[in-house]
Amino acid sequence: MPEGKSPTPWKPTRAEILAAHDKLVPDLVAENLIVLFAGINPGLYTAAIGRHFGRPGNRFWPALHDGGFTPRLFSPFEESLLLDLHFGITNIVERATARADELTDDELRTGGRRLEAKVERWRPTVVAFVGIGPYRVVSGIKDARVGLQKAPFGGSHAWVLPNPSGLNAHYQPAALAQLFGDLRLWAISQHRRRRN
Repeated sequence: MPEGKSPTPWKPTRAEILAAHDKLVPDLVAENLIVLFAGINPGLYTAAIGRHFGRPGNRFWPALHDGGFTPRLFSPFEESLLLDLHFGITNIVERATARADELTDDELRTGGRRLEAKVERWRPTVVAFVGIGPYRVVSGIKDARVGLQKAPFGGSHAWVLPNPSGLNAHYQPAALAQLFGDLRLWAISQHRRRRN
């Protein structure tokens, strides 16, 4: 692919979506990340296209833009552009499912240990969990709230964001933008401090 060109967006067929069960979506990671976003696990649509937060209607990409992380609204097919901005994406559980509630707590805890090893390896300034419920399971902190966490995770600061799924009616776009923006400002200041 030519430098600076992103892949052409495409829609998977119903058969491709159904065949995506248990598929993996490669991590988007590099050295010197300001924030490593950790999703719960890929949905089937996301796994079918092989791009994080790929399902139309998922509000991750709009929240990222509205929170100031990206200069314009990126498509999931442009996710690699995040690395140039020092942001990355991974998942707690690697395998794709139709719904996050198909995952057991044991599977989340196992995924959390794998994620902790990734965080120790890549050393992002902040690991941002995209979903409070899975973070509570992974961390064992049952009363964790959205925002900066007291305990680090894998040696990095831990921050929790709401799940940006369109199914999460508790957080509307303006609230998501504010919470993502709060993370961005705090993470950038911490990253600068760490580098000095």
